[in-house]
Amino acid sequence: MNETGNSHAVAGFDGVTVRYGRTVAADAVTLAVEPGRVYALLGRNGAGKSSLVRCLLGQQKPEAGRATLFGEDAWRSRRRAMARVGALPEEPDVPPEMTAAEAVAFCARLYPTFDRAGVGSRLERFGVPANVPAGRLSKGQKAQLGLALALAPHPDLLVLDDPTLGLDAVARKALYEELVGELADRGTTVFLTTHDLAGVETIADRVGVLIGGRLVLDEELEALKGRFRRLRFGSGPTEVPPDVDGELAGLGALGLVRNGWGLETVASRFDETTFGRLGARPGVVRPEASGMSLEEIFIAVNAGAGEVRR
Repeated sequence: MNETGNSHAVAGFDGVTVRYGRTVAADAVTLAVEPGRVYALLGRNGAGKSSLVRCLLGQQKPEAGRATLFGEDAWRSRRRAMARVGALPEEPDVPPEMTAAEAVAFCARLYPTFDRAGVGSRLERFGVPANVPAGRLSKGQKAQLGLALALAPHPDLLVLDDPTLGLDAVARKALYEELVGELADRGTTVFLTTHDLAGVETIADRVGVLIGGRLVLDEELEALKGRFRRLRFGSGPTEVPPDVDGELAGLGALGLVRNGWGLETVASRFDETTFGRLGARPGVVRPEASGMSLEEIFIAVNAGAGEVRR
């Protein structure tokens, strides 16, 4: 069994803590990435996402805990494990003076399973010129080059650190479409960090939310969306209707906002029975419960971080 306590995990973190001086970038983070799954780690700038990626890739040793790749300590097994990992860093790391053709030739010597024909097809499909230095490529072209190089060895695990950062809408869509196609063809396991919540919602199986270095949520995406609802109900002009505190607490309400229509809150533990009791209370009129996007859930969780229960 590996250090995350899950013998099937392709990658994971077991109590990983990372500090930079007095700043805690990651605080005892534990999670597991199952084979063939897409795990999206979400967090605002400075939440600790990139620090965890560096630990997973064996580039940084955590102060406490272990990052694991294929059941082994990532720091100790990096040379062996990385032959099975494709990675796309936040800033593509192809040297600016190196052309795409030169980058492909260089990487092909490192991996016996490197698919040069597949890389060439991808670069041609997305209009990435073969003989232009990487420093002169657009951000979208650089991202597609990085993804093509990461996928070329047919990795068992693909690690993407905010791959759409700085890309325009067209480039983001193209990159996700390429990734979705790869997942459909091969069932590659993916661990990614991202700010692009709308894009990742279409491909993620499981999501984690980091706030200030702490993992406050770690859940299947569909289950997460199933328990979060935006609640709205009419009320009197000045006060919350009487006797609803119990129902709101039972629904895991994150804050209560008054607007022109009435009252609004986010339920983090929605269930129909408790919502029915809320709607039956005196003073509650026109109760509504609506689904939420991943982006809306992320915003609500960050706003009510101290109130969220996993």
